[in-house]
Amino acid sequence: MDAVSDALFPVQDFIHEHLVHCGFNKKVCSEIRLVVEEIFINICSYAYRPDHAETWISCRVVEHETYILLQFTDSGIPFDPLKKEAVDVTGKQFVEHEGGFGIHLVKKMMDEVSYEYRDGMNVLKVKRFLD
Repeated sequence: MDAVSDALFPVQDFIHEHLVHCGFNKKVCSEIRLVVEEIFINICSYAYRPDHAETWISCRVVEHETYILLQFTDSGIPFDPLKKEAVDVTGKQFVEHEGGFGIHLVKKMMDEVSYEYRDGMNVLKVKRFLD
């Protein structure tokens, strides 16, 4: 699928189907939808600029366990979001500083987040346990 923002809705729909199948409640589904949007739009906005290319997003659901694992894989510019300095989400810096809050949001809403650059690909995995 092309790394363009128009592809976001089919991606979210695909992942939502898996979330419902696994029994995640509406609150968790909404939070994961926001996480997916944040990650996908960042890939679209930064990984390939000024060009765009294809990205691969896989959703792996382990049905016998109590979590969902989402894996985002792209061949864009290497970028480890976990090495990004933590942002202060309180006070003046939050209002005046642009950027970095999406990564903060992903880390807060997911139970585990991991990144690796492997075989010329960015691989970001996010895991959320069933409440």
